[in-house]
Amino acid sequence: IYTLEFVGSVNVYKRQELMNSKDMEIFKIRTYGRTELAQLYCPALCPQAAFRKLNQWIDFHPTLRHELHALVPSDRVRTYTPAQVRLIVEALGEPDV
Repeated sequence: IYTLEFVGSVNVYKRQELMNSKDMEIFKIRTYGRTELAQLYCPALCPQAAFRKLNQWIDFHPTLRHELHALVPSDRVRTYTPAQVRLIVEALGEPDV
């Protein structure tokens, strides 16, 4: 099922899937590996491409990269903390699980 929504002055078609409550999985806010989270957002891509794509989306968002660095200032960390995951989900929406 597709619905038409207005976002600003742009028409956006969104796909809605009907599921019964047994089939639905809930996305959990927890610590995720960077690639693990990226693959939830981009399951059709290989791990490296999914990681690059998620980083592109984070960089495209006006403040998300800065907010993530405010929580954990190092780029060397290979995981997202629950607080960082919450920021990502608030900015990008929940991934399909």
